[in-house]
Amino acid sequence: MTAPVFVVDSLRPEDLSTGEPGEPGETGAPGEYVLDGPEGRHAVSVKRLRAGENVVLTDGRGRWAEGVVKAAEGKDRLVVTDLETVHEEPPEQPRVTVVQALPKGDRGELAVETMTEVGVDAIVPWAASRCVTQWRGERGLKALGKWRATAREAGKQSRRVRFPDVADAATSKQVASLLADADFAAVLHESGDAPLAATELPATGDIVLVVGPEGGVSPEELALFAEAGAKPYQLGRSVLRTSTAGTAATAVLLARTGRWS
Repeated sequence: MTAPVFVVDSLRPEDLSTGEPGEPGETGAPGEYVLDGPEGRHAVSVKRLRAGENVVLTDGRGRWAEGVVKAAEGKDRLVVTDLETVHEEPPEQPRVTVVQALPKGDRGELAVETMTEVGVDAIVPWAASRCVTQWRGERGLKALGKWRATAREAGKQSRRVRFPDVADAATSKQVASLLADADFAAVLHESGDAPLAATELPATGDIVLVVGPEGGVSPEELALFAEAGAKPYQLGRSVLRTSTAGTAATAVLLARTGRWS
């Protein structure tokens, strides 16, 4: 099993070898890092890591370093050593973005969690016209924060070092603009006469996929997206819920583009 992943604010070579003892994230010793706060508490009190076990530290933006636990101190402080090299994972190609209509309840977090686990690169919350849920004011900011926190935790769970970007909620016009700039744009919809699993996909660039709400993508939205160059495609014979369709479609795309090979 691969080593557990923990998130740090910054991960540069100088973060692992400079500073004075007592500074956040620093020990003063070359190649060491003190993991404290919520991440340290999770490592020590939840994962119960002990000296000699391997860990991975990442900033969630592609930088990562492998290390070994030197000591677990108290309930929320883990000293990691042997962090000699900071690696950088380049962005995957092609980049896959899923425009996810806002589901009801906690199904949005379920969608974000599973799409992150399979490997989506970006998620755009979409306030579609037929969405029962609408993000407004403080409620919207809180919901967006939950989506971003879910992406972070799912990224750690799935051992990713580059977590998906979760954008601000988009209007239909903003989604159309995103589709117009894509190298391949698709809308999951029953009106499509071609299966997503058989269409030709680019080897590089941006793939943008739209997943509608439980009530479906409206005719007006379909027309708007068609003008932007997005065609409707079918995913399969069965009808999936909006919270699972994006995950299934992402898996199809990643397998077809060779990213899973």
